[in-house]
Amino acid sequence: MTKPEIHAAGHEPLFRIAKRDAVELKQKILVRVGAVALAFLLDALFVWTIRTNNGTFVHPGLFFQAIFAASFSTTGLFMIFLKNTVNLLCIAVALAPAFKMRFWNIGAEGQVLMGGLATALCIMRLGSVLPTPLLFLVMFVTSILCGALWGVIPAFFKANWNTNETLFTLMMNYMAIQLVAYTVDVLRGDNPQIPSFKIGTFPPLFGQDAMINILIIAALTVLMYFYLKKTKHGYEIAVVGESERTAKYAGINVKWVTIRTMLISGGLCGLCGLILVAGDKRTLATNTAGGNGFTAIIVAWLAKFNTLYMTLISMLIVFMEAGGRRIASRYQLNDYLTGVLSGVALFCILGSEFFLQYRVIPRHKAEKGGEDK
Repeated sequence: MTKPEIHAAGHEPLFRIAKRDAVELKQKILVRVGAVALAFLLDALFVWTIRTNNGTFVHPGLFFQAIFAASFSTTGLFMIFLKNTVNLLCIAVALAPAFKMRFWNIGAEGQVLMGGLATALCIMRLGSVLPTPLLFLVMFVTSILCGALWGVIPAFFKANWNTNETLFTLMMNYMAIQLVAYTVDVLRGDNPQIPSFKIGTFPPLFGQDAMINILIIAALTVLMYFYLKKTKHGYEIAVVGESERTAKYAGINVKWVTIRTMLISGGLCGLCGLILVAGDKRTLATNTAGGNGFTAIIVAWLAKFNTLYMTLISMLIVFMEAGGRRIASRYQLNDYLTGVLSGVALFCILGSEFFLQYRVIPRHKAEKGGEDK
């Protein structure tokens, strides 16, 4: 198999691209930190080129000041930053086992909504009947079951008839949205919207409303890391993801692993729905997941399904979004600035992965045997 070559018109290749054998941890850290630093620099330069409504430009120093102040200037803003981070991280962690198995679960948004729907129904129908501890237990079980059901349906068809899980899970999103929309319309009656829940919600801890959310998802992140890295189930998921033929040869029941893994992935997405409804939004709507079901796909992929890395990537995305909103508001810039800043950051991180996997060898070094170094 020949190595890819880049040719200039009528000349020898300008450089060759060779796959790296191994990369030290120190080098990985330096490349990724460099990618983040480059992203900040490019974002600052981009904002500097935009003229505000009063005819001035945003100096890079003001850019960095505003973007950091958006998340760290006060305790309240920092808690919002952590809350938004764990909301995104929770879904990414839920997707990790499915993606590591190479089951492309694009249905996290719908699975989260189903978990949130189960939670809302429990609160509205059982909140005045059951004592609070029992109500939380029922909410916990039903949200996980509903999310797992929404995840296992496409897994069952994939395991038995090899259907396309990407399209199947994506279509399940729209079914969940319509089901939630219908239920909300029924539950609200003559009111314009479902009122905020007063019971069945997480109480403040250490004076912070979102502290229970943060602790639950932090524990879930660590547990999922050990589940995928240290357990037999995690090993089976990795083998099936690498090669189903190898997994069958090793005596692994691929169908059962597929169904079991999607039960876990969908169930955890359902748990995310519980956390959003009972610990954050305190109501139910079709946009309860806030698009995080799709953003979490990027987080899981960039982290290579390592839940600890997902934490850092989630923090970076939320940090850039918060900073973009603050800059757009303060300097009266277009609201789409937030997406641009986040997109540049993700592009730089994704581009850094190329340099961790491949070496770019100039022609003069290749001629001297640089490829073999």
